[in-house]
Amino acid sequence: MIRVADLTKIYHVPQRDPGLGGAWRSLFHRVTKEVRAVDGVSFEIQPGERVGFLGPNGAGKTTTLKMLAGLLVPTRGEVSVNGHTPRLREVALLKQITLVMGQKQQLLWDLPPRDTFEMNRALYEIPPREFAETVEELTRLLELGPLLTRPTRNLSLGERMKCELAAALLHRPRVLFLDEPTIGLDVVMQLQVRQFVAAWNTRFQSTVLLTSHYMDDVQALCPRVIVIAQGTLRYDGTLAGLVERHQPLRRIRLRPPTGYAGGLPEAFRRPAEVEGGPPGGDDALVADVPPREVGALLQAALALCPEADLRIEEPPLEEVFARFFGAEARP
Repeated sequence: MIRVADLTKIYHVPQRDPGLGGAWRSLFHRVTKEVRAVDGVSFEIQPGERVGFLGPNGAGKTTTLKMLAGLLVPTRGEVSVNGHTPRLREVALLKQITLVMGQKQQLLWDLPPRDTFEMNRALYEIPPREFAETVEELTRLLELGPLLTRPTRNLSLGERMKCELAAALLHRPRVLFLDEPTIGLDVVMQLQVRQFVAAWNTRFQSTVLLTSHYMDDVQALCPRVIVIAQGTLRYDGTLAGLVERHQPLRRIRLRPPTGYAGGLPEAFRRPAEVEGGPPGGDDALVADVPPREVGALLQAALALCPEADLRIEEPPLEEVFARFFGAEARP
């Protein structure tokens, strides 16, 4: 569905010294700096896949999405979305894709969302019957209800985001480019948006390419992740593989019963000792061990303290990505 080969986008950014003198000199001699926002990125995405497109701020994620949607022209490389070249802005392609940006909006500010829906119906030439069915389904899945008749300016951020998603999906696109769709939303609204995207993907077998700094979005929606940093591809594979590669340990958390004075395996320590933080009042102990040693350590702990409360924790994705980008930054 999506094929990217050696995709590169280079900007020439003007540079000048501060102050009036720098401004004056730049009038006669402009100095520019070459910035490679995206540098030689290649990947393929199959129909119906949900893929996380991840990286730190300034990595080139949004620039790549804009090139995939045809809003930017690549400096070099090839891009194909369902057999079309996005930069040509063919109507046949535009009717198959959508780009939702959490920090941009298409809803008409002074009018209710339903008016934007009607405008999109005309732009995409959606048959009235299909339009009515889609609006009804989106209203049910996103719980839009009375939001459709209230002016957009009177909606909360979360309510606007739900209406933005609905407006972007009226033409039932086959490819969804979602750029930070849950940014600024509370946890309840984030969960609703995630559930909706998963349900829409299942219902229409749409292809989803998602960028997000909320790791819960990625964990819930994206079995596969593509990671870029400084414009270059750093990882393309399963989310589980990335976790195993950069945080291969499992954390076992043990809480002994009140008043327990017996022994425990030496691997267990206070969280502050493991993480380097200040001592706290938590009476739990933790042990970070490779997956192959988890079973033996659990047996040893239960043999010494049968009434212990034991829990195995996966490493937080935020910690995994912090380790990943820290390793990438080191020479």
